[in-house]
Amino acid sequence: MANRVTISCLGPRPLAIEAGTPAQEATDLMIRHWRDQLEKVLPDRPDLIVLPEACDRPDPLRFPLEEQLPYFRARGNQVRDSLADVAKRHRCYIAYPALTEAADGGWLNEMQLIDREGRVVGTYRKNYPTPDESGRRSVRSGKDAPLFECDFGRVAAAICFDLNFDELRLHYAALKPDLIVFPSMYHGGLMQGYWAYSCRAHFAGAVAGGPCTIVTPLGTTAASSTNYYPFVTATVNLDCAVLHIDGNDDLFPAIKRKYGREVTIREPGYLGSVLLASESDRFRAEEIVAEFGLERIDDYFDRTRNSRMIEVEAEK
Repeated sequence: MANRVTISCLGPRPLAIEAGTPAQEATDLMIRHWRDQLEKVLPDRPDLIVLPEACDRPDPLRFPLEEQLPYFRARGNQVRDSLADVAKRHRCYIAYPALTEAADGGWLNEMQLIDREGRVVGTYRKNYPTPDESGRRSVRSGKDAPLFECDFGRVAAAICFDLNFDELRLHYAALKPDLIVFPSMYHGGLMQGYWAYSCRAHFAGAVAGGPCTIVTPLGTTAASSTNYYPFVTATVNLDCAVLHIDGNDDLFPAIKRKYGREVTIREPGYLGSVLLASESDRFRAEEIVAEFGLERIDDYFDRTRNSRMIEVEAEK
């Protein structure tokens, strides 16, 4: 059945707080900042709000590194708890990315996922900090890349520089998430669409100071923020399947004749693939796949690999 999820991504530039501002005063300013920012998307009643990387770190151009650690200690969980209150009152998930202090005095660049009850249901730590982060800033590398089980589907996370590493992308591709959230200070360009298509997942990127984007499993942009407004909200349907045209194309007219607007088949051009989605409350996309004997794209590619392997082995 249709699984429509409304996602908001926010990407304002880091809040400018002057050097020398007392840590608690800076914390109060940050809480007020994010309350104001959230008001821009809450009227759309999103199921999930994604904030950008290190969302509550003051702009380092004005707030120097030596003042950040005292600020983070004073901040503690205050910003997170404020966001948790919003999540509970508005019945939404919030992806809260922040820098926190590790037990050994190092830093953690992580994202905590807050659920509709205001509870933290899981944490993802950036697996691939930049050399500057791991060196000068002593940011520790994350060791795990879990999926978060939400009431609308399975969610994976990547933070900023992570998007450059095939090891993480292939890990997620094997796990088959429904959605990848991407808090960042770096847009990633073509990598956003590549990750979405490779993982057969929707992708929600919240980029500080850059376009925020919601991408389909075909790698196409469903919605984007603009230079005027650093936030975007869109509703996507997670009840979908990525299919290759080969072997399936002849069946698409029969599907449309039988189900009409209850099934959408989107074809982006040049890719040779389509996104089939159930828009009905009566059946799921996987039921259409089974009813018409459609072949999912990964099964099609596996069949190609196996055919080649048999041929190679026969020639030995």
